[in-house]
Amino acid sequence: MSTRKEDLGGYDVIIIGGGPAGLSAALILGRCRRRVLVCDSGQYRNDAAHAMHGFLSRDGIAPSELRRIGREQLQPYGVEIREVAVADVRREAKRFEVTLEGGERLLCRKLLLATGLVDRLPELPGLPAMYGKSVHHCPYCEGWESRDQPIGVYGQGCTGVVLALNMKTWSDDVILFTDGPASLPRGEAQRLARHGVGVREERIARLEGRDGMLERVVLEDGSSVERRALFVKTRLEQRSDLARKLRCKVTEEHGVETADRHEETTCEGVFVAGDASRDVLLAVMAAAEGADAAFGINCALQEEDLA
Repeated sequence: MSTRKEDLGGYDVIIIGGGPAGLSAALILGRCRRRVLVCDSGQYRNDAAHAMHGFLSRDGIAPSELRRIGREQLQPYGVEIREVAVADVRREAKRFEVTLEGGERLLCRKLLLATGLVDRLPELPGLPAMYGKSVHHCPYCEGWESRDQPIGVYGQGCTGVVLALNMKTWSDDVILFTDGPASLPRGEAQRLARHGVGVREERIARLEGRDGMLERVVLEDGSSVERRALFVKTRLEQRSDLARKLRCKVTEEHGVETADRHEETTCEGVFVAGDASRDVLLAVMAAAEGADAAFGINCALQEEDLA
């Protein structure tokens, strides 16, 4: 019979979040014979996406299919998965108490936050039906599918300029829509002009198209601009406030910050992986961060077990 310390009760690790980061961490930790619980709220940043891209061996796969495969591959290792959101967390001596929606309380030795981000989309009529089909926020995820097509970019200030210039990688026909006065510094306006990026400052009335596919951007003056894709700069927010409840350092720019390598936060015993840490926001990077966090967690548990 095992004499490891987790046999005294509770889980070695509770992972909050069941996307690529959480499942990747669970796979590594399960193979390390750790008692692992994954709490999956069923909310995912890429819910609107029909396919994931840039994930080696899984390019073009539906996000739901990746999660299905990931869960299936966890089964031999005894990883427990629950379809439940986490309502609260707090430190309990050298452990953490996790309260699930419904009130059940669980203990664990280490905690991994893989809770992700939420994209707050601009309020443009017609946009919701097109999001994930022809309106996107990630050029690396969807730029290839829009290559050599007339592309629109929605954004203000320097962030809009940067996104518009970035889209020149995929198309020569790029127009920046500022939805009001651009008020760009002279140098930025000249830079856009030098690279052939048009700027439309009129207010946007609506997006028009069929079956979720953008055909034109209609402006309030009655004119319209033919476009086949629109890339928008979204406002990013933490999906969960659990990191703040634990007093981890969280900033608007960097998200949940890490104190050292292997994804440990500024709160000892709490790790973060995936978009919540605001690094490169790609699914393949989230999975890599999950594996890195799992390595750090297992090393910390080994130190405790062998002390």
